Amino acid sequence: MFGPPGFLYVYFTYGMHWCANLVCGPDGTASAVLLRAGEVVGGVDLARERRPACKADRDLARGPARLATVLGLTGVESGLDLCAPGSPLTVRSGSTVDTALVRNGPRVGIRVATERPWRFWVDGEPTVSTFRPGALRKRGDSE
Repeated sequence: MFGPPGFLYVYFTYGMHWCANLVCGPDGTASAVLLRAGEVVGGVDLARERRPACKADRDLARGPARLATVLGLTGVESGLDLCAPGSPLTVRSGSTVDTALVRNGPRVGIRVATERPWRFWVDGEPTVSTFRPGALRKRGDSE
C-alpha cells in the first residue's frame, strides 16, 4: 500500500480471504482503494469453477474476497503494475459512470473510522452488495 500508484496490493484477511487494493497515492504514502466487487465479463466458466457454490453470475465477484477469488489473486500477485502493458491483470479507462448514480456511505467490516463515508458504489449496479447499515454488537450477543 506504500508503493507507487497503479500497483496491486493483495493481503490475507481474517485468516481466510484474500482482498485486493489498487494503490492510488504517491510512492511511500499509504493510500489505496479496496476493490469491492466486479462484473465477470469474460472467463465466466473459470469464475464458476473458482466459486462453485455461487448460484447467480451477478454474485460471482460480489464482495472483496469473492472478487479476489474469481480473479485468482493471492499474495503472489501483490506488487503487480496494473497499468503496465503485458501485465497479467490490468485496469483500463474507457468506462464511464453517470456521477449522479455514485453513492457513498460509511465503511463496513471495520471497527474504527466507521463514520467516514469512504465506501462508494454505483446505485442499481447488480454486482455491488447493497449497503445495509449494521448494528454494533457487544461480545456475547447472540446472532
